[in-house]
Amino acid sequence: MRIKNKCGKPTTFRCNAGGRCSMSAVIWSLVGCLLMLHLYSLARHKDEVGGEIQLHVSQHPQFRELVEVEEENIHIPPPKGKRSPRAAKRRPKRPTTLIDEFLDENSQLRNIFFPDQKTAIDPMRDAGNDSFYYYPGRLWLDTDGNPIQAHGGGVLYDQRSRTYYWYGEFKDGTTYHAHKKAAARVDIIGVGCYSSKDLWTWKNEGIVLAAEETNESHDLHKSNVLERPKVIYNEKTGKYAMWMHIDDANYTKASVGVAVSDYPDGPFTYLHSKRPHGFESRDMTIFKDDDDVAYLIYSSDDNSELHIGPLTEDYLDVSDDVMRRILVGQHREAPALFKHQGTYYMITSGCTGWAPNEALAHAAESIMGPWEAMGNPCVGGSKIFKLTTFFAQSTYVIPLPGFPGLYIFMADRWNPADLRDSRYVWLPLIVGGPVDRPLDYNFGFPLWSRVSIYWHRKWRLPLGWSSTSGF
Repeated sequence: MRIKNKCGKPTTFRCNAGGRCSMSAVIWSLVGCLLMLHLYSLARHKDEVGGEIQLHVSQHPQFRELVEVEEENIHIPPPKGKRSPRAAKRRPKRPTTLIDEFLDENSQLRNIFFPDQKTAIDPMRDAGNDSFYYYPGRLWLDTDGNPIQAHGGGVLYDQRSRTYYWYGEFKDGTTYHAHKKAAARVDIIGVGCYSSKDLWTWKNEGIVLAAEETNESHDLHKSNVLERPKVIYNEKTGKYAMWMHIDDANYTKASVGVAVSDYPDGPFTYLHSKRPHGFESRDMTIFKDDDDVAYLIYSSDDNSELHIGPLTEDYLDVSDDVMRRILVGQHREAPALFKHQGTYYMITSGCTGWAPNEALAHAAESIMGPWEAMGNPCVGGSKIFKLTTFFAQSTYVIPLPGFPGLYIFMADRWNPADLRDSRYVWLPLIVGGPVDRPLDYNFGFPLWSRVSIYWHRKWRLPLGWSSTSGF
């Protein structure tokens, strides 16, 4: 192509070997170079951030302990005696798997997954060197010596009292099936609440939202379903808002419920239930961002996708005009969100009822998406441990101010034979280092950092951590 220079003479753009290039080719080459430089600078920035985290981890001896995972080698014993109908139904004409053993209440391995009372975590007992250690899967007692009942829960840090509050399903009742094909259930008792200054010693604050005993039309009637309660504080109103999954025994109501209180330890007043944005809602969570905008995230459309949208300013309803469908067709539930250095992360599980399955980590630059899959975040144990999220299901992620990149991953190890005996699996979650999986929907590799959940039979938070660090 020829153009005239300022002297009026034609100028020819020449390529190597004497060829000629079009002006558009030159322009697009320049654009490509600029784009590559921009991507390189972003990647280098993220690598530097990830490197800082990895350096911090490597230099702190207790952080090194957290990433030095333990391996598990559990052998399936030969059949002994009669197996339960639940396990038999899961293994027609195929070898027994470790998941079958996990679901079989008569399994010889039962004590591995659900250790007995003798090994319980008891903060009131002088444990010596065992103080402040987490033992995933063991019974965890409150300060009264009773097993903690806060399943499917979440943790709120209340800055006014400098106290952590753990809310969850109080399931201290009989497990039964409403009908032959129904899932295992416990009648609604209410939402349990526990308080702590150190995330290890928990005081029972009682049931802060109780079931309705007589009014069968009430959402909280004991015959219905209340799951996954989460609480956030609204600075503008001075109120504590609780959101939860509300359903009937057949899981056809598929709604969210909202309650409110003046105090973190209740009592909470139940307000209403609804289908957010007009859609089904089952497993759900809420997330409060740095700018105090709160969001509802819930499984919808028969659990085939997740929906996300902001709450109103008082945190007591959804903004009906704003909603985004994410992870469409991926059949994910049990979302647990957190934010690290401007990037949003989420852990989800598959949809297999009470049976454990593989967790996935997701990331996004905007909370409204698009969200990209980052693969299985579980590290250690064994292959089956990683493919079952350590025989547990995600429920919440607790940030630990003062230790950038370190979080607590909260999960439930469900016991469908006796739901009150379901256990808690709390493990260290660390954000740091580049991911090794390409984006699902875009060309190239993501710029955010890897999310890793490390398996330990026994672990503790770094020395020097306190609830006031970083607040």
